[in-house]
Amino acid sequence: MTQDSGGKFRMTGRKVLIIAVSSFGVILAANLTLAYNAVSTFPGLEVDNSFVASQNFNQELAEQLALGWDVKASHEDGMLKLSITDAVGPVEVAHLDAVLGAATHVRADQVPEFEFIDGAYRAPLELGTGNWNIRLHAVAPNGTEFRQRVVLHVR
Repeated sequence: MTQDSGGKFRMTGRKVLIIAVSSFGVILAANLTLAYNAVSTFPGLEVDNSFVASQNFNQELAEQLALGWDVKASHEDGMLKLSITDAVGPVEVAHLDAVLGAATHVRADQVPEFEFIDGAYRAPLELGTGNWNIRLHAVAPNGTEFRQRVVLHVR
């Protein structure tokens, strides 16, 4: 194999081996880096036993849908607002747990301190721009559990 520079470029077995090993080394390093990042950012299990959780899923879903709740989240002027409404209007729940975090990892998860003010749950919270998830767990006054992931886009 020759080059235009006038000099000859001899492809020896040693050079081919170095090129092949280097190429596969770069691919292997990239794959290991991606695998490490995937495993280190995985938040963990949602449930201990998916089979047991699936046994009550349909019943719990029907009870949750029977509440007829609509949940919306917004953020402006340093205030996180969570609106839970039904056919009648705003809903004040018996118990509310919420975890706010980035959509991609759980490192910066926060637990907002919500207060029911003017028909909505509000918490002072500074958020950066991006996609956020609120993992909501609420209990209706009649004891029905309500779970939902609420997506919040902050611009």
